[in-house]
Amino acid sequence: MCEDGNAVETSNEKETVSIEVSPDMEPSVGMEFESEEAAKVFYDAYATHLGFIMRVDAFRRSMRDGKVVWRRLVCNKEGFRKLRPKRSENRKPRAVTREGCKAMIVVKKEKTGKWVVTRFVKEHNHPLVATPANGRRSVILSQTPDEKDVKIRELTAELQRERKRSAAYEEQLEMVLREMEEHSKHLSRNIDDIVQSVKEIESKGGSVSHS
Repeated sequence: MCEDGNAVETSNEKETVSIEVSPDMEPSVGMEFESEEAAKVFYDAYATHLGFIMRVDAFRRSMRDGKVVWRRLVCNKEGFRKLRPKRSENRKPRAVTREGCKAMIVVKKEKTGKWVVTRFVKEHNHPLVATPANGRRSVILSQTPDEKDVKIRELTAELQRERKRSAAYEEQLEMVLREMEEHSKHLSRNIDDIVQSVKEIESKGGSVSHS
């Protein structure tokens, strides 16, 4: 981490972000960042220094080009876990991970291209566990809603492909069944013809013997 004022750096496929974070630095309304990623890195480093875990939360997109222009970063104990019906009395209850914490920052992209903090809530409603000053720090950002959207689209596309493949198999199976049915009808007609011929032969044979 950057308790000694060193740079915190992270990277993804699009950009590499390196920013200076001092131990006494905290978010404030009006603080500016060069990008959304820089704001995430800063708040993530601040969260580790203070003793909580950041979670990338809600976002808004531009009506013009669909790009993200507003982002909320929260404590991972924000909100409450949804209650679900108990499946078994023998199962151990899950640990409480959300406690309704209100701590957050909201950043918004301005016309200048910079991202500005428009809201900052500092107070937490739970104990904080600060990282030791000499502890190693790796900046790991939570999966963003954007990444989740991409994954959902990929899974949806895969599901559609599987449905099309299944429909093709079903059509082929129906074709085979129709051919088998036609073949069965043809065999049935041939058998009927053979039985009729045998009867005619037997009938003619009986007429000859009487004469």
